[in-house]
Amino acid sequence: MIARLLYRALWPLLTPLVKRYLRKRARKAPAYLQHWDQRFGRDLPQGDGREVIWLHAVSVGETRAALPLVKLLRQQYPTARFVITQMTPTGRATALELYPDAEIRYLPYDSAGNMRRFIAALRPKFGVLMETELWPNLLHACRAAAVPLFLVNARLSEKSLRGYRRIGVLIRPAMRALTAVAAQSEADAVRLRQLGAANVQVCGNSKYDFTPPADKLALGQDFRQRIGQRPVWVCASTRDGEEELILRAWRAAPRGDTLLLIVPRHPERFDSVATLAAELGFSVQRRSDEQPVAAGTQVWLGDSMGELFGYYAAADVAFVGGSLLDFGSQNEPDRAGQRRPAGADRAIHLQFCRGRHAGVGRRRGAAGRRCRRAGVGGAGAVAG
Repeated sequence: MIARLLYRALWPLLTPLVKRYLRKRARKAPAYLQHWDQRFGRDLPQGDGREVIWLHAVSVGETRAALPLVKLLRQQYPTARFVITQMTPTGRATALELYPDAEIRYLPYDSAGNMRRFIAALRPKFGVLMETELWPNLLHACRAAAVPLFLVNARLSEKSLRGYRRIGVLIRPAMRALTAVAAQSEADAVRLRQLGAANVQVCGNSKYDFTPPADKLALGQDFRQRIGQRPVWVCASTRDGEEELILRAWRAAPRGDTLLLIVPRHPERFDSVATLAAELGFSVQRRSDEQPVAAGTQVWLGDSMGELFGYYAAADVAFVGGSLLDFGSQNEPDRAGQRRPAGADRAIHLQFCRGRHAGVGRRRGAAGRRCRRAGVGGAGAVAG
C-alpha cells in the first residue's frame, strides 16, 4: 500500500519530465505533439450507447499481433464499439491503417487520476492488454471499476523479471487485478506467475496466427511490377546505425542487379537514410516518388507507413531489422507470414564481421557474440 501511494505521489513530479521527453522526440517526429490531451487524460472517449471492447497495444508490433484477436472478437461482439489504444505515433498510424472502423486513441500516462477518468469515461465491457503492458494505476483502476482485464500474448524475459522484482511491492498487487493471462510460452508463464499473476495459460504467439491482408499482397504485386524482374532483398524495420552496416556490406558484396529495399522502422529517419545511401555512392530512389524503379537504381527506400507487408510480399529474401545492433530484433513473423527466406540475415552478419568494419572481430558484448555465432569471430576474421 505504501509503495502504491508513493507511486501515485510521484506522477505530479514525473509529468513535466514526460512532457519534456515528448517535445524532444517531436524534434524528429512531430507526431509526438499530436493528440496531446489524450496522453494526459483531458481528451476522453465519449460513449454512443454501444458496449465497448477495449484493447491496448503499445506500438507497431503489438498492434499487428492483435489483428487475429480483434477479428475473433468482432465475430463474438458484432455490434460492439472497438477502442484501440497505443503509446507511440507509429503504433497509432498502424492501428488507423489496420482497424479503420475502430476508435484509435492514445492511452493516458499512468497517473491515478488519468486512469480513473479514462476508465470511467470508456466503461468497457472488458479490456485486453497486448504482451506486457503493466501499468499499476491502470490495473488498479480497472479492478476498482469492476472491469475484467486480460493480458494476452504475454511475454516476460528473465531480464524484465529481475527488473520488475525490484519493484515487486508495487507490481505484485497490480498483477492480482488481471482476470487472466495468456502467455506466449511455458517459460513466460513461469516468470509471470513468479511476478504474481494468477490464472496463467500458455496460448502461443498470436503473431503467428496472422494472415497478411489481401490488399497488402496486391500492393506487393504492384511493387514487383514497378521493380521488374530483378531479385529483391528487403531489409525491413531497420534501426539507427544498422543501415550503414548493411549498405557498407552491400557495397562490398557481389550483388549483380539485385535491388536492395530498405525500410527504416521510424519515419523520422527516412531522409537521413536516403542521404546516407547516396553519400555511400548508391543510386537511390524512394517509394514516395510513385515511379517505376529505374534499372540503374541500386537502393529503393521504403519511405511509407503501413506498407510493410507489401514490401515483404515483393521480396525474394528478407532481413528483419533490430538484430544487427542490440535492439532485440523486430517481428520475425511479419516476414515469415510472407514465406520469405531469411538467409540474408546470416549473409549480412558475415559481411559485417569480415573486416568491413575495423576491429569488429575483436568486439566484445552483443556485437562480438553475433560475429562469433556467424562463425567468423576473432581477429583473424578482420585480417581475412
